[in-house]
Amino acid sequence: MTLGLIVIIVIIVIFVSGVKIVPQSKAYVVERLGAYHRTMQTGLNYVIPFFERVANIVSLKEIVKDFAPQPVITKDNVTMQIDTVVYFQITDSKLYTYGVENPVSAIENLTATTLRNIIGELELDETLTSRDVINTKMRSILDEATDPWGIKVNRVEVKNILPPRDIQEAMEKQMRAERERREAILRAEGEKKAAILTAEGEKESTILRADAKREAKIREAEGEAEAIVKIQEANAQGLKLLKEAKMDEAVLKLKSYEALVNVANGQSTKIIVPSELQNLATIGTVLKETTNKDK
Repeated sequence: MTLGLIVIIVIIVIFVSGVKIVPQSKAYVVERLGAYHRTMQTGLNYVIPFFERVANIVSLKEIVKDFAPQPVITKDNVTMQIDTVVYFQITDSKLYTYGVENPVSAIENLTATTLRNIIGELELDETLTSRDVINTKMRSILDEATDPWGIKVNRVEVKNILPPRDIQEAMEKQMRAERERREAILRAEGEKKAAILTAEGEKESTILRADAKREAKIREAEGEAEAIVKIQEANAQGLKLLKEAKMDEAVLKLKSYEALVNVANGQSTKIIVPSELQNLATIGTVLKETTNKDK
C-alpha cells in the first residue's frame, strides 16, 4: 500500500513537472529527443517528461545593445573611435536558437566590420556630417545579414564619433574662427542698419520741419489774404450802405469836415485840401495849430 502511494505521488510529480506556463513576450523552444520539435507560445503548455525539454527561452521584446567604441579609419587616413547602438528584435525563435552561436556577439562583430567598411569610403568631414547616411546603410546591411538568424534589426544609431585629439583641437579652432567671423559680420550689419535708421530719421525730421514751416507760411499768407478780403468787403459794404442811404449834399459836407479834422490830428505838417473844401482851409489851419499847442 505504501509502495503504491509512493508510485502515484512520483507519477503526479512527473506529470506536473511537464506543465509549462509561458509568460507574455516569451517563447520556449522545445526539443524532443535532442531535435527541434516545436515553439511554445504564451499560455499553458505541456512538455512530455524525459522525452521533451525546453532548449531555449527567447525574449520577443525589442533588445537594445550598446557596443563598445570601435577604431575605424576614414578614406583620408584619419583614425577615430565610433560606438554604435543597435535595436533588434527576435522574429523566429527556432532560427535564433540554432542559427548562430552567441547571436549578440555575432551582431557586435558584424556591426564592427560593417562600420569599418562604410567609414572607409568616407572622408573625415563626410563622416562627421553623414550620420543619417551611416545609420541607414548599417541598418540595411545588418538586417539582411541577420535575417537567417531570425533577427530583425529595426534601427542602428552612431552614438559617438571621437576623432584624434589634434583633429579635435583643429576643429575647435576652426569653429571658434567661424563664430568670430559670424559675430563680426552681425556686428557690422547691426551698425550699418543703425546708421541707416539714424539717417532716415534725420531725413524724415528735416522733411517734417520743412513741411511745418511751409504750412505755417501758407496759413499765414492765407490769413492775411482773408483779412484783406474782409477789409475790402467791409469797405464795399460801407459804400453800398452810403449809396443806399441816398445822403444829400449837407451830409456829404459834414463827412468831409470830419475827415478833415482827422487829417488835422495826424502827424503831417502839410495838408492838401481838395478844391471843393478850399473854403474850409482856414478852419483846418486853426485846428492844426490848436492840436500842436495841446501837444
